[in-house]
Amino acid sequence: MPAVTVDNPLSLPRVVAPAPQSAQTLHTGANSSRPRPVVTVSTAPSGVEGEGFPVRRAFVGIDYRHLDPFILMDQMGEVEYAAGEPKGTPWHPHRGFETVTYLIDGTLVHQDSNGGGGVINDGDTQWMTAGSGLLHIEAPPEALVLSGGLFHGLQLWVNLPRENKMMGPRYQEIGGGQVKLLTSADGGALLRLIAGDLGGHQGPGSTHTPITMVHATVSPGAEVTLPWRPDFNGLAYGMAGSGTAGVEGRPFRVGQTAVFGPGDTLTIRADETQESRSPNFEVVLLGGLPIREPMQQYGPFVMNTKAELTQAFEDFQAGRLGKVPADQS
Repeated sequence: MPAVTVDNPLSLPRVVAPAPQSAQTLHTGANSSRPRPVVTVSTAPSGVEGEGFPVRRAFVGIDYRHLDPFILMDQMGEVEYAAGEPKGTPWHPHRGFETVTYLIDGTLVHQDSNGGGGVINDGDTQWMTAGSGLLHIEAPPEALVLSGGLFHGLQLWVNLPRENKMMGPRYQEIGGGQVKLLTSADGGALLRLIAGDLGGHQGPGSTHTPITMVHATVSPGAEVTLPWRPDFNGLAYGMAGSGTAGVEGRPFRVGQTAVFGPGDTLTIRADETQESRSPNFEVVLLGGLPIREPMQQYGPFVMNTKAELTQAFEDFQAGRLGKVPADQS
């Protein structure tokens, strides 16, 4: 980890946050920032998904008002499969939201009943807008099943506002080479901007709900402070290693989520010493514009009301969310 990297981060464009507020900046009217405090740090419980691959449930126990517009996020692996062990998910439905699958190590094949699909490899992202509904499957290719190997990634669910929940499904594949590579002010962090805006730089992901998604690799002892839209929420999830969140230095590590309060900059720092299996602190940073609408979830359906959930389930049972292709049934 990670698959998309550079030898010299100092060659990349730098993201610089305004200086923190002070008596002088308030008096002169100069550009200044309000650091986001850390509201809470939670630990993700472990579980299994699909046909039995291990996951960490990153958002379990976090109040939805801190997550909106995000619904859930699973860290898939990191696991080293023996030959014959790699697993995926069977055909299953979705309605009312978008799924973002970011693969760090391994290979995954996606196919859906709307005709979307493709193969994603190390560093790739697939973005599926379920909208009014579809069926899809995610599975390792046959060659990987036979050989085994390392598998590691994230799947994020992003809510859709009421007006977009029944839009037509859409699929987009973002190759690792399309990700916008940036660095922090001193070059101590490599920033992979997958979607949204960061300091005037734009990621390749096209989203209906405005979000920012960044995979940061922070060198031991380095600190990074990033500008963050004040109308967005702020979350940081540790994928590997350890460090702190916020200017107050709240400890968090692999498998933990730091929730930030209001402000317009976000700070994380890597511990001086990292675990042997990960030389750096690997963090996913998320921010999104809260939808602030009622949210009801039942398994793979995310709607505004219980009646809409019931309708989604009935539509699925009646085959109105799509059919499994004949050669896959």
